[in-house]
Amino acid sequence: MSTKRLFGTDGVRGVANIYPMTAEVALQLGRALAYVIRTGPRRDKVVVGKDTRLSGYLLEYAITAGICSMGVDVLLLGPMPTPGIAYITSSMRADAGVVISASHNPYQDNGIKFFSGEGFKLPDELEARIEALMTDPNVEEVRPTATEIGQAFRVDDARGRYISFLKSTFPKEMRLDGLKLVLDCAHGATYRVAPAVFDELGADLITIGVRPNGRNINYKCGSTHPENVATLVKRHQADLGIAFDGDGDRCILVDHQGNLVDGDHILGLCARDLHQRGRLHRRTVVATVMSNLGLEVALKRIGLKLLRTPVGDRYVVEAMLRGGYQLGGEQSGHVVFLNHTTTGDGIVTALQVLAVMLRQNRPLAELAAFVQTYPQVLVNVRVKERRDLATLPRAQQALKAAERRLDGRGRLLVRYSGTEPLLRIMAEGEDPGEIEQVVQELAHTLEGCLS
Repeated sequence: MSTKRLFGTDGVRGVANIYPMTAEVALQLGRALAYVIRTGPRRDKVVVGKDTRLSGYLLEYAITAGICSMGVDVLLLGPMPTPGIAYITSSMRADAGVVISASHNPYQDNGIKFFSGEGFKLPDELEARIEALMTDPNVEEVRPTATEIGQAFRVDDARGRYISFLKSTFPKEMRLDGLKLVLDCAHGATYRVAPAVFDELGADLITIGVRPNGRNINYKCGSTHPENVATLVKRHQADLGIAFDGDGDRCILVDHQGNLVDGDHILGLCARDLHQRGRLHRRTVVATVMSNLGLEVALKRIGLKLLRTPVGDRYVVEAMLRGGYQLGGEQSGHVVFLNHTTTGDGIVTALQVLAVMLRQNRPLAELAAFVQTYPQVLVNVRVKERRDLATLPRAQQALKAAERRLDGRGRLLVRYSGTEPLLRIMAEGEDPGEIEQVVQELAHTLEGCLS
């Protein structure tokens, strides 16, 4: 039970209807989750939500069947952002939450991830236990019958509950009147929630990516294609552009000049604002090893510390809870404001940045300039198998040579993706040409070692 094969850094993910993203596996996962959370005579309940993928129906029905087969009730939310599912799970006092989504991946993929009753992603140990229980005969022996079988109910007011919560995270004395915003909802889970929130707060909206058909989620839109928002911001002379990913747990911003503002810039400008108001707990921001060195330098300049974790917003949140920190996130746009949410929330992130802009009466471009990013190059090498690089002499030799070359003038990070069959090679430093050469040469060598 100490190892996981199905679960990656963000749940189970793959091509829908091909192992492990099949109805059979979803049913087993639902059954194992229900077995873990059952508390006794009380009727337990699990919240289940999804994004807008065509395969969401397939997996939603299967995992619901698995949960109900263990005598646990299911509360169905339908399409809802991942952070919204976490919020509803906690606010309705459910015992667990299930998200059916593959985040920023194309529509052919899908995934399943779990939240605790408190709205936090499950730790590695509990995911490993659920995975082990999927084939445990003891689970089969306790299936209830007759009236003890679980039921499924649809929560009709879930979207309204979440919208009210989102608006509550924005200062009550502020409105967005007079601000023109461009929203790209990626034809994903935010397509109804996000426009409602910003419209009700008074913004003048231009929306794209709000017509999902099951197949267009993330397709040339959303946070993985922020150039669409940048074009519209400049065309309409908007104050800000906001691009969400398919499940709405992250966002990438665009300033009024069309420049991208990523998670590192967001962490930096929000940290400085909180620090200036005496509200940044322990003068520390939590980020992953992928965050740019420029963020660390900027924070240090005003007396703040950057604590790094492995890649994955779950590890960021775990470090925040252990250390009592309030602000953390990833360069990709997952940002966690622990005084508001339990996980990354793209809409909350955008609202907090807008609050800083209004509070300081400064445009996003000026605020984001606080973090001067170092040149960074990231190359992905597709792999068939995640082989341990420490066991490959040629790979080790190449890695050590690259590290020596950047010593004192940059840093190198090589890791396997937790959600895709990729080896990610990242380098950053003072000389763009040098780090590009280092990464390309290393990628060529490692691709040869792993082919």
